[in-house]
Amino acid sequence: MQSDYLSKQQFIPTRMAGEAVLEVFAPKMGKRYTNGRNFDRGMGKHCDVSMLSPYLRRRLVLEQDVVATAVQTHGAEGAEKFIQEIIWRAYFKGWLEHRPVIWDLYKKGLVRDLAALDRDRGLRKRVEAAETGQTGLDYFDSWAKELVETGYLHNHARMWFASIWIFSLDLPWRLGADFFFRHLLDGDPASNTLGWRWVGGLHTRGKPYHAQARNIAEFTNNRFNPGSADLAEVVEGLEGEEPDGLPGVSPPRMPDNPDPRRPTVLLVTEEDCRPEDFDLSRLNLAGCATLTASHLRSPLAVSPLVEEFERQALKDAAARSNLDITKLRAGVPADLARWASRAGATQITTPFIPTGPLRDWMLDAKPALDEAGITVVEWRRDWDEAIWPHATAGFFKVKKHIPDILYSIGVT
Repeated sequence: MQSDYLSKQQFIPTRMAGEAVLEVFAPKMGKRYTNGRNFDRGMGKHCDVSMLSPYLRRRLVLEQDVVATAVQTHGAEGAEKFIQEIIWRAYFKGWLEHRPVIWDLYKKGLVRDLAALDRDRGLRKRVEAAETGQTGLDYFDSWAKELVETGYLHNHARMWFASIWIFSLDLPWRLGADFFFRHLLDGDPASNTLGWRWVGGLHTRGKPYHAQARNIAEFTNNRFNPGSADLAEVVEGLEGEEPDGLPGVSPPRMPDNPDPRRPTVLLVTEEDCRPEDFDLSRLNLAGCATLTASHLRSPLAVSPLVEEFERQALKDAAARSNLDITKLRAGVPADLARWASRAGATQITTPFIPTGPLRDWMLDAKPALDEAGITVVEWRRDWDEAIWPHATAGFFKVKKHIPDILYSIGVT
């Protein structure tokens, strides 16, 4: 599987490969990115965007390093658009940390939508046609096939795809979000869920994203020329699906410092594949494990490409840690306590696990951990600490603080 995977994919799941992609794209982070970022040139031809997202998702490459490279190469003003796009991912993560109930609403809604899919044969056929690229809309079908075959889709294509899925094909938005989450190598619970909510007019109320024929033609360089009749002429947001108003903002869970005196095990997940960045020498380490968990993304089968990328990224992280590694899979939650107890640990330390399926699994594991007297301590990176306090409303609130954010993390 590994050799077949590596032979087909342009994304090699290692820190070294990610940093090589960063180095190659650095000269393009300024004017070229600003002028070309919205063009979807087709599978294998995405030359105007960085293609760093699968590495950023797992922190094989750090957002802070990417932004520092952009500033050093083009200046903060010259790379303004690129820097903003890097910060969007952190904004979405922080926003969901302030409102984790939105993730709970998504999960509950997805269960209902999947139940409806089981009952409704007509809906099932329409969803299957959309996911397999058999709708008859050549542009939409091309994007569906690219996503499944490569695990990637240009950001503009993601917006068009989601809009067409919701407003032209009249399909449940959560099923589309789940389709993306199962197949995107860079799939992130915050960016994916909130991105689909944004298209549907739920994130920014009353402002759904409308995919239009002329926009698709222009930004695919006329590779596709949709007929106006194929797309919804008027779109109305999905606000009626949810009660008026958003849940109140609550502070994100706070990180903590591990107790250096307690026997400790290190847990490495795809949320952060750079354990070497943290000072492990001060810990009383009794063991270390990698935890594969991408299969938790959905009740349905997750793409083998996603699962293999995660496995290889964790393998790379383990090799860089110079520690003896146990390989764990997120199955029965109580198994985490059993592993830590066998290692003689009373403390598990791990980089911060944000709101999403792995956080849910860790919460399910908590009763067994508590019973065994094992504490979980999470660290949080300076990048998140700098951005998340501002991620309480729209992106503009973060955007106006970007100079201060860059200064606070040492990027000027």
